[in-house]
Amino acid sequence: MTHAARLTIAVLFVLVVGTANSAGYRFGVSDQAFYVPAVSLRADPSLFPRDRAVFEPQMRFWVGDEILGTFVRVTGIGLPALFAALYVVTMATLAIAVIALARRLGCDWWTIAIALVLLTLRHRIAKTGANSLEGYMHPRMLAFACGIVALASIGRLRFATAAVWTLVAALVHTSTAIWFGGVVAVAAAWPHRRDLRVRIAALSLVVIAVVFVAVSVRLLPRMDPAWLAVLGDRDYLFSAAWPASAWAVNLAYPIVLLAIYRRRVATGATVAGEAGLVAGLLALVVAFLVTVPLAELRVAFFVQLQANRIFWLLDAAVAIYVAWWIVATLMVRWPVGRRAMVIGALAVLAVARGAYVLHETHRPIAQVEASADEDWLRVMQWLRDRPSSWHVLADPGHAWKYGISVRAAALRDTPLELGKDPAMAMYDRALALRVAERTVALGDFDAWSDVGPIRQADRRYDIDVFVDRTDRAFPLPVLYRNASFVVYDLR
Repeated sequence: MTHAARLTIAVLFVLVVGTANSAGYRFGVSDQAFYVPAVSLRADPSLFPRDRAVFEPQMRFWVGDEILGTFVRVTGIGLPALFAALYVVTMATLAIAVIALARRLGCDWWTIAIALVLLTLRHRIAKTGANSLEGYMHPRMLAFACGIVALASIGRLRFATAAVWTLVAALVHTSTAIWFGGVVAVAAAWPHRRDLRVRIAALSLVVIAVVFVAVSVRLLPRMDPAWLAVLGDRDYLFSAAWPASAWAVNLAYPIVLLAIYRRRVATGATVAGEAGLVAGLLALVVAFLVTVPLAELRVAFFVQLQANRIFWLLDAAVAIYVAWWIVATLMVRWPVGRRAMVIGALAVLAVARGAYVLHETHRPIAQVEASADEDWLRVMQWLRDRPSSWHVLADPGHAWKYGISVRAAALRDTPLELGKDPAMAMYDRALALRVAERTVALGDFDAWSDVGPIRQADRRYDIDVFVDRTDRAFPLPVLYRNASFVVYDLR
């Protein structure tokens, strides 16, 4: 089989099986409650005259909205098609990146096959808020794939190339790229660690880091109880509160990585640049441990940094190292036929797991357009054809109840979206207080039985229309109705 054929099969396997294990590809779900409106706002600045304050704190840390928004404005492409294309690019890049990293580490195709099977098994990185794969387009995933390419470049001692790929990752998702940048920096310095100038530079960086931390603790904003209350059950932000099981799982990554690396050293299997790569990954663990007490002090910057996501990088690296250990230790004397049979069985299990996930979630493998309550989508389309200045009052829990948010589906302002607003409030105290106030004001939405609370919400937030279920009625002018929902006029 040619190299091109192997690569094509590998990419298709990761795309199809990885997507199945992620419960299928979807549009407008989860974190896209931020990304869809953010990109749409950059493409059309007339959108979200009220809610841009919700998006801007997080948009400060992301330049991808400018790139994607400009692309949408110039080409006229719809976000469902664009995001689906980017998802395919992400999965293909991730597959190729893992193959490249494994090849740079001297792995054969047996090892690569096992690593790719492990890659498709979507799982949560314990208590970090990150998953190894996502079933929707997420810039973080594309940045991660670019970062893995950067790590592969370390294997050839091409640090300039690694830096370029890290910069590409930063354009896509800045906070993810930071950790890859740390690995690349340590790996580049590692071969020269005995050079006096490098030691002085490293010591200088440590001193700068210590000063930065000291200044941060004194001067940077801290999250007060009012801010923290909005974050609710997002305990992954504070690693000091992890249960022992989460610490055991995550700290097992560097232990396994180091143990298998030492095995590779003993067997002469290591390659140029690998020591620096491992040193860089272990340095991330040290950086994480440093941030734990700083996040516990509620310094906002270190909470927002979410340093525990470094274990996502270690998860990917350890998967390749474990795959190498399986082939080099357990399968070393196996004939070709037996290896093929066992790896084939692993691939079948991954496929079966994906099929099971799709069956249990009742989803197809891909839904390019938004998948939500059909009547809700009809309302959203109707609203999308109305003035962009309209302020839409809806159930604060509408996104998870009906499948997609007003902002993502109709591109219209709404006072509160409980599925995403508290998460975005992590980046700004004023936004957190806004979310807290509106959560209280609209908290008894399901109990509304007369127009009093609706009029009160209108006076507070200058509402244009009110969307509600048809199983309850209010004496208000009706603009639109279908079997499940009705749109009332509050102008």
